[in-house]
Amino acid sequence: MSISDVTIPNDLDSLWMPFTDNRSFKKQPRLFIEAEGMHYITPDGRRVLDGTSGLWCVNAGHRRQPIIDAVRKQVEKLDYAPGFQIGHPLSFEFASKLTGMVKEYSHVMFTNSGSESVDTALKMALAYQRTIGEASRTRFIGRERGYHGVGFGGISVGGISPNRKMFGNMLTGIDHLSHTHNLEHNAFTRGQPDWGTHLAEDLERIVALHDASTIAAVIVEPVAGSTGVLIPPKGYLKRLREICTKHGILLIFDEVITGFGRLGDSFANEYFDVKPDLFTTAKGITNATVPMGAVFVRDGIYDAFMNAAPENAIEFFHGYTYSGHPLACAAGIATLDVYRNDDLFARAAELAPYFESALHSLSDSNNVIDVRNLGMMGAIELESIPGKPTFRAMDAFQKAFDAGLLIRTTGDTIALSPPLIIEKKQVDFIADTVRTVLNTVH
Repeated sequence: MSISDVTIPNDLDSLWMPFTDNRSFKKQPRLFIEAEGMHYITPDGRRVLDGTSGLWCVNAGHRRQPIIDAVRKQVEKLDYAPGFQIGHPLSFEFASKLTGMVKEYSHVMFTNSGSESVDTALKMALAYQRTIGEASRTRFIGRERGYHGVGFGGISVGGISPNRKMFGNMLTGIDHLSHTHNLEHNAFTRGQPDWGTHLAEDLERIVALHDASTIAAVIVEPVAGSTGVLIPPKGYLKRLREICTKHGILLIFDEVITGFGRLGDSFANEYFDVKPDLFTTAKGITNATVPMGAVFVRDGIYDAFMNAAPENAIEFFHGYTYSGHPLACAAGIATLDVYRNDDLFARAAELAPYFESALHSLSDSNNVIDVRNLGMMGAIELESIPGKPTFRAMDAFQKAFDAGLLIRTTGDTIALSPPLIIEKKQVDFIADTVRTVLNTVH
């Protein structure tokens, strides 16, 4: 059958949707056909305020004209160029702009998603340890409740059970730190909790178990996003850095969510003043206009590869067909211009206290057992119905959608991460709508 012979109607059935209850969705579909600024638009013309930046990714708001213009101009000039042994100017320009955003990171490698960024960083860590004569360091340490994408590397170091249980042994040689979430000590904390710094010492236990000479890297999210916005205790990340440095273990931050202004700074490593050896990005790197990711590499790591490889030899056997794609680079450069021209990172920092107050005003709503926040991300955790986990939050999700608000749910937690262009009256709308919804959820 040729393409011209395909006349099957658009009936929703052919698509296997990701991370979706397909059967329920196709009985009651939720569709968007347009977006602009802070809102999506449904087929029946309803405006739905985006309380989640799409999937944590549309940091500058939807359909920004400078980004549209840059992509349109680029596709008319150069639609694709290979990235292996060939280059194009925009990839080098974008890499220079990215490394200019943050101190101590001299190089980036481009990917196409957060999942690819994580797998790239893990491979970099293994290859680096081998390159410097530490080939016995092959083990990775992740963290319980961590989310690092859906590649085999990412689910192996990740710590969310439903993402792992169907896929066998995954990578071998993986261990996990304890998570930091503790309602008894930290419920309803505004910003970083005081309790929990000591949990970083769990890494010393794991090092003692396996021996430092076997561990290549530790990977954590500075703020664990997809599991329900778990805020790191004060001093926790700094202590992880100290332990990794002490034992010669690389530290990787997964900044796919926290990168590009979410906390009111360029990256979480700048916000917390804790420098990992590698950090992963995606999502906000192009404002989600074109898929892209990047791994930032701390000074010295790239040089180790360059100095170890024979002349005229490939130094690192890794990459993707679409690494540094011209359209993605055009979108990325334009996105950085929007962030700078609108001063969105500073705007996020300025608005964060108002967002915090709005979220915590929901603390006494029905079934709420915790509210937590940092920067422009926050979560409202609901008490689960016995025997029906996730039911309460999904009920809230549907009712919020019907009321004109897009929220995100994970387990029985509502997560919020609106575009950084949000106005205070729209923050009020989010809080008022969630409050109304929670009063009707049983």
